[in-house]
Amino acid sequence: MSNSKSHPQATEDLDIEEIREFYDTVYYGDGSGGGGASLRRHNEALANKIGLRAGTKVLDVACGTGGWLQVCRHRGCDVAGVDLSQRAIEACQQQMPDGEFYAQPAETLPFEDQQFDVVTCLGSLEHFVDPLSSLREMVRVAKPGATFLILVPNKDFLTRKIGLFAGTYQVDALEVVRSLEEWQALFGDAGLEVESRWKDLHVLNKHWITTGKPYTWPLRAVQALALPLWPLRWQYQVYHRCKARPS
Repeated sequence: MSNSKSHPQATEDLDIEEIREFYDTVYYGDGSGGGGASLRRHNEALANKIGLRAGTKVLDVACGTGGWLQVCRHRGCDVAGVDLSQRAIEACQQQMPDGEFYAQPAETLPFEDQQFDVVTCLGSLEHFVDPLSSLREMVRVAKPGATFLILVPNKDFLTRKIGLFAGTYQVDALEVVRSLEEWQALFGDAGLEVESRWKDLHVLNKHWITTGKPYTWPLRAVQALALPLWPLRWQYQVYHRCKARPS
């Protein structure tokens, strides 16, 4: 799909079925959506960082084909996921038949209140039609004291600021990128407090560097190697570990 398509500007103008079709036919159209062994290693390190243990109930919102949840399940967690893409959910159901998966918008989660110990949303919130409603739904289905792990892109990403990056190709569906301050304000509006933040360095691998046209690889390599040195405010994506404010 070409980036020449006009991009939706307001929630009321968005057709969620059109967005679903993009993910079913374009984003997951080749049956992938993975990232290979390097992304699995990154997810294993992430699970260590947040202290995932057997018996933890984990919900991943916009779970894709389930790479993160497979790591959680391997550690003995009970896993659930929602994703707008039916194709992605079918992949999750095939790989994790004991999990609970729904092809559902994030704005209306199909779970009872206070169900989950950990709620994650990794690299997807910027693509939601109504991110505030989605965050409030995540808070609703989380147990008191639950951990929220949210990965979001940064509008002040240095490569973006100097005009060398214009967003992912998911911009053809919907992509609204905010600054770290704007994200934190949005989390606060949803009743979340940010406990810690850290850099997303999953791009430090050959798979990410050699994605796309070969002439872009040198720039991608330089960018990947620079990210560990850049301050948080210049990062491409940033993890936010949050807790819900007491009601």
